This record gives sequence, C-alpha cells and structure tokens, in this order.
Amino acid sequence: MLFFIRNPFGHILFIKKWLIRIFGSITHKRYRGFNDLQIEGSEIIKNLPDTNVLFISNHQTYFADVVAMFHVFNASLSGRQDSIKNIGYLWQPKLNIYYVAAKETMQSGILPRILAYVGAITVERTWRSKGKDVTEKRDVNPDDTENIRIALLDGWVITFPQGTTKSFKPVRKGTAHIIKQHRPIVVPIVIDGFRRSFDKKGLRMKKKGILQSFIIKEPLDIDYDNDTIEQIVEKVEFAIEQHPSFLKVISAEELEEQNKLNEQRKWEC
Repeated sequence: MLFFIRNPFGHILFIKKWLIRIFGSITHKRYRGFNDLQIEGSEIIKNLPDTNVLFISNHQTYFADVVAMFHVFNASLSGRQDSIKNIGYLWQPKLNIYYVAAKETMQSGILPRILAYVGAITVERTWRSKGKDVTEKRDVNPDDTENIRIALLDGWVITFPQGTTKSFKPVRKGTAHIIKQHRPIVVPIVIDGFRRSFDKKGLRMKKKGILQSFIIKEPLDIDYDNDTIEQIVEKVEFAIEQHPSFLKVISAEELEEQNKLNEQRKWEC
C-alpha cells in the first residue's frame, strides 16, 4: 500500500508529506508576511538532478534556515520564480530532501524529534558537546558518513559546513571529504536576516519586518580527482561568503556606515 512506502531511513513518506504540509503552512508567514524573504537564483533549483545534490550554506539559526530551504526548494520546483507566494506548492512536496543536524539538537525536545522525521540526518559532532567545545579529539562515527552517502543516493542533502550558527567560523573538513568521496553537485546558498528575525533555535519570532535574503548560487566547479581537501574547504568558504577575507570587507563597510552616522549627528547638533 502507498501509505507504507518508506524512504531508506525507514520514514513513512505519507507521514513525512503531511508533516511538511502542516509545518510549512504554520511557518509560511514567517517568511512571507511577518517578514519578507528575498530570493535570488531559484531557477538553478529547477535544473538540478533528482539525486546526489549537496547544498552548502552559512548557518544562523537551528531550524529556521532549514525550513526556509524546504519552502524555497518546493516553490521553485513548482514553477515559482524567486517567490514562495501561494503555499499550494506544499501539497506535493519533494520528499527526498534531507538535512544534516547535530544529534543532541534533534533530541532536545518533542518538537525537534518531530522535525527530525521530516528529513534530519543526525550526526555526532566530534568537536562540540552539550553546547561547549571539547578539547579531546573524538573519532567520526562511520554510521554518520554512511547515512549522508545513503541520503545523497536517494536525493538532496542540506549541510551547514561550519557546524555552528556563529559567523566566520572555519569550515569543517568533513564536508570536503564528503564532496571528494561522493562527488555530488555542490550548490552554495547564502542567507542573511534570520539571526535578526528568530531566536537562536529558529522556533520563536524575535522581530517582525526584517528583510531576509536567500541567494542560490551556481554549482561549484570542483575537480574531484585533483583538488585537495584544503582547496575544497577554501572554495566552500568563499562560496558561502564565510572566508576570513569577507570579514575584513564587512568590517570596513560597518566602519564606513558608523562614520556616516557620526557625521550626520554632528550636523544635527
């Protein structure tokens, strides 16, 4: 029976479809209503194959980033151009979308556990535990990398290669190893405004009227045979605009803006 069709992780697709419909309907106004999600590059989504696509993105909240991606991907596949207008795209959502998330985050409550059913690939972070960095080196769980491989074979995978919501943290080499080993099409996404719109978990609205940006870039040009892990890491950092050189540019822009404000205050006085 269709009701009992499952994905490779044992999740019943009928239940997953309804979870996407329900949570998508609940969250839609957070991106189109209370706030405005400005999308660029959605035409790239329509031209991607059905499997072995890896989305890489900077990270600002635990859940709001991923939810926005489910909205944008499904709206784009339904023919909407840089828009999530009219939530009819949720009726037949793409069911083979997965996202990489920390196991401790997805086990932190009832709601995260429900959201995990939508498509979480939970991994044990080797560098962080219970919200704190760990000093001792821990081995990567081979089951985690195997699950990412399975997900890529079945569909699309979203990952946040910095492994944290803090800006300009180093990209983890594990993402580069996944890219080199499994050779997916790598699509960068750059988001902004989510940290101002939501709390850290991305479950509670913090402020309304925020312009959220969601930029989808062309797939990365990667030489899977000859690019080193370090070269791939650098390409990822530049693609998601988290390379240290971007920090210098942002700092300069902030300084210029502050100087303008100071000059304006002088004239007002």
